Amino acid sequence: MKAKECMCNDVCCVKPNATVYDVAKLMNDNHIGCVPVCNDENSVCGIVTDRDIILRSIVNNKNVKETPISEIMSCNVCTCNEDDEINTVEDKMSKNQIRRIPVCDSQNKIVGILTLGDLANNSKEVGEKNVCITLENICDCNSNSKNAE
Repeated sequence: MKAKECMCNDVCCVKPNATVYDVAKLMNDNHIGCVPVCNDENSVCGIVTDRDIILRSIVNNKNVKETPISEIMSCNVCTCNEDDEINTVEDKMSKNQIRRIPVCDSQNKIVGILTLGDLANNSKEVGEKNVCITLENICDCNSNSKNAE
């Protein structure tokens, strides 16, 4: 199975100049906990989670209606290609301990997002044991991936 067969292709993205408030509202309105930040070419330049909004913005008393999301987003985002095999994507998620991974096309433009939930929803095709191992590796508090070389 390829990433494009498992991912959600209805991904909400924002530009780096969107405010923290706008991103939080987008998350609330769409019932999502993560939003990729894309440049004008629609390539991923960052990612922000609901947790980032709490810990990097609200706790630091930033003005959410004025602070651009680029100030609190994570950079150097781990992505995968839409044609990557699911086991390759699971390995990336495990090794980087991430629950969500943006999916890009061959021109590095975002085409979707693949989450732990997507893997679970496709567990028959992906393999229930593989999904469990991926979840275990992502949640490993010691940061020692069970699949790491």
